[in-house]
Parts: sequence; structure tokens; C-alpha cells
Amino acid sequence: MQDCQPYMKRSLQDIKAPIASELEAFEKHFRDSVRSRVALLDKIMHYIVHRKGKQMRPIFVLLSAKMCGDITPKTYTAASLVELLHTATLVHDDVVDDAHQRRGMFSINALWKNKIAVLVGDYLLSRGLLVALDNEAYDILQIMSRAVRDMSEGELLQIEKARRLDISEDVYFDIISKKTASLIAASCAAGAASVTTDKSVVDKFYAFGECIGIAFQIRDDLFDYGDADVGKPRAIDIKEKKMTLPLIYTLQQADPSKRKALIRVVEKHNTNKEKVRELIRDVHASGGITYAEQKMKQYVDKALALVDDIAPSPATTSMKELIAYVIDRKK
Repeated sequence: MQDCQPYMKRSLQDIKAPIASELEAFEKHFRDSVRSRVALLDKIMHYIVHRKGKQMRPIFVLLSAKMCGDITPKTYTAASLVELLHTATLVHDDVVDDAHQRRGMFSINALWKNKIAVLVGDYLLSRGLLVALDNEAYDILQIMSRAVRDMSEGELLQIEKARRLDISEDVYFDIISKKTASLIAASCAAGAASVTTDKSVVDKFYAFGECIGIAFQIRDDLFDYGDADVGKPRAIDIKEKKMTLPLIYTLQQADPSKRKALIRVVEKHNTNKEKVRELIRDVHASGGITYAEQKMKQYVDKALALVDDIAPSPATTSMKELIAYVIDRKK
């Protein structure tokens, strides 16, 4: 399962083809899992269901399961649990960030205010727990509970380090492994665990998903600096004082005075458009973008190598295409 280049132009719809019927079954399972007899809550759940995004994590669950065997009822439990926990974290994130939009639509807190949004996030978390417990999917629950723990630790570690702006490359990878990669890793592991009891296979798929999650986050970090594929820089991470890989590499290469000047921009002048533009130019000139792209590709190669012994199948091909889609997305 080497080289995902030939699949880079495939649409997400094409990628989902081997699991199209399974995705439909999952969506029904998910809708059933969020129903409530409380009218307000049921109205909000209806809004969430119809605001769905690309459902990347359930796709990872289903493809991973199908690469290891035949889809089972436990697979749908795993996919629903993943989506419930992911949606809960997004609802809570919007409250924390005071964000009023998500995926081009109003956030829950924008429409129903923070108090209700927090309670909705809590409800989604509880539904996830009950979906797993009601179906006795204790191993899936354990995998996902660890992911939620890691995501919380990653967010708090990033906040802690942002205050001091002293993030090394090792710390950066620790943060993104917990904050972003853990849920994708858990999705792949849960998919595998839904069809096999072989712990070595489940562990392999966890490591596979973790590599993809890290590559996914590096791709996201590159958007901030307007690399060749994205164009105009966003500079959102800089404004929020997030030390991402392109900037960390640039700081490592800079002499002490230049390093101090760059950190001052992040710390004191992160809303000054001209100073931020100059910092972005320095990141490009230092090779920070190229370095981050190389790291991203290394993690993709590592992921592909981990599942190289999986038998060829439509699901295996689609997983390869999904990896290419993830790392070559434009937003």
C-alpha cells in the first residue's frame, strides 16, 4: 500500500463508495442515538444532524473495519460513539472560543447561548457513553475514553505552553498527537476492534490513525502561512499565539537576536498585519514550510507502511485515497 499520489484527484464521494450503504446505516444509527423526549433538546439534535460535516472520523471507522473483516453491528456502535464524542467536543470548543459559526452555519452557542450549548455538549458525551454501554462495547468505550482524555490534555498543554512561547518540536508533536491525532487514531482502532479481537491488529490501526492525524494537523498548520497550495495566509494561529511546526523550525534556525524578534511579534504584535506578514516571509525564507511538508509526508509514509500487509480490497484503496484527500485538502 505504497504511494498515494495516483489517487489525489478522487472526490470524497468516490472515496466513500465501498462503504456507501454502511454510511447510510450509520447515519440512521446516529440519528436514533441522539433523539430526546425533551422538545428543546430534540430540536437542537435535529439541527446538529442536518449540519453534519464530512463525517471523516466515521469514515475512518468504517474503512478500518472493512479492511480487517466484515462490518458488524459493533462497527456502527463505534462509528456513532466517535461522532457523538467529536460533536460534543466541537460544541464545547465553540463555547470556549466564543465562535458563532461552524461549517458556514451558526454554532449552537450562537443560536441558543452558552449555557444551553454546554449542556448539549454534555448530553452528547452522555449519549456516547450509553451507546457503548447499551451495546456492551466496552473495548470501544475504553479506546474512545482514552482519546477524550488525550484531547483534553493536549488542549491544556497547548494553552500552558502558549503562555511562555517555549514549545520545542518534541512538545509540538506531543500536543498534536494528543489534541488532534488521538481521535483519528481511536477511530481507526475502534473500527478494527469492532471486527477483530486481535490486539496486535487494533494497536497497528491505532498507530496508523495517529500518523494520519499528525499529518492532518501539519497540513492544517501550513494553511496559516499561505503555502503554495493555499495562497493567502490566514495567520489565525499566529494571532492566537499558537507555535506550529513551520514557526518552530524557523525559530530553531534563527540566531538569538532574530529569534527574540520573531517571538516578540507573536507575543506583542500578533494583530499587526505588517509585522505578521514579515514573520510569514521569514518562515518561508527559512525553509519552515518545506520542512513541515517533509515531516507531513514522512508521517503519511509511516502510516502506509503500517498497513502495507493488509490485503488489497476496495476498502484498502479507498483508505489510501482518503489519506491523499486529507493531506491535499485546500481548507
